[in-house]
Amino acid sequence: MSVVTAVSLSKGHHFSKPNALEIRLLAGLGVAGDAHMGVTVKHRARVMRDPTQPNLRQVHLLHEELLDELRDKQFVVRPGELGENITTRGIDLLGLPVGTRLHLGECAVVEVTGLRNPCVLIDRFKQGVMAATLDRDANGNLIRKAGVMSVVVVDGDVRPGDPIRIELPDGPHQPLKPV
Repeated sequence: MSVVTAVSLSKGHHFSKPNALEIRLLAGLGVAGDAHMGVTVKHRARVMRDPTQPNLRQVHLLHEELLDELRDKQFVVRPGELGENITTRGIDLLGLPVGTRLHLGECAVVEVTGLRNPCVLIDRFKQGVMAATLDRDANGNLIRKAGVMSVVVVDGDVRPGDPIRIELPDGPHQPLKPV
């Protein structure tokens, strides 16, 4: 079963986000009260390049299995500490195609837009964690494991323990790329 294990938000542009009892997702905007909420991009480096870009990074989801993997590499990282809004378990987020809709809890829906591209802030959080969130496949291609980004399609509240239902887009499916 796919489930939400934690929800997090931060009013300021801080790397880690404190856990909350629930978050409210707002269609076309993101997480109510989060610094990355908005129609246009809020990621500071991207705003400097072009503040009119659409915000394809309204909600960051991270699979808790990555935290388990980091723990095995001697890094203790808790939900929300890598900046995600929603921590999940039991879903292969990185294997989803672009346009996948995730139904969270009773009514919230997000649409996956792409991969989170790990940046140097991860190493500022804990030295060595960035390298631990990157890997190579059998062909030598880079694998980014720091979660996926999405936009909110349907409003709703999301809480730890909420089920996640996956709705794949019509084919052909496009693999996720960094956004």
